[in-house]
Amino acid sequence: MTRTRVKWVEGKTFIGTGSSGNSIVIGSGEQPLGVGPMQLLLLGLGGCASIDVVDISQKQRQPLSSLEVIVDGERGEGVPAPWGTIHMHFVAAGAGLNNDKLERAIALGLEKYCGAYATLSGVANITWDYEVTGNDGAVVAEDSTASLLRSADAPIVA
Repeated sequence: MTRTRVKWVEGKTFIGTGSSGNSIVIGSGEQPLGVGPMQLLLLGLGGCASIDVVDISQKQRQPLSSLEVIVDGERGEGVPAPWGTIHMHFVAAGAGLNNDKLERAIALGLEKYCGAYATLSGVANITWDYEVTGNDGAVVAEDSTASLLRSADAPIVA
């Protein structure tokens, strides 16, 4: 069993400490001093997916030099307003990245290994896409099929 702790500091500011002893400031309100709890869920999803994609890409011997995930979410109506839709945009770089392998790494990372995805996909419609940039940060031309859109409901192609 994993144990975490959230301790109230003042106002709407808290310190969250993980089982590793690492901490994060959690906040709420108009000018929070920390990251909001609902944003932490999106960050957890992005972090979980990123760790898996990097791990799988390394096992594939992909020349991945950087990875960023931009996670956008829209909450439902009313209270408690859970995430209704979430979209993840992966931005990868590396000289000679194979798009098919990268897409497979993202799909496997999310749908087979990421516990945050498994948890949130039960309440939110999660979609994702990716783009590959050059090592200098330039986006590879769209007509080279470097940018693909894939819905989380679509089957994984082996």
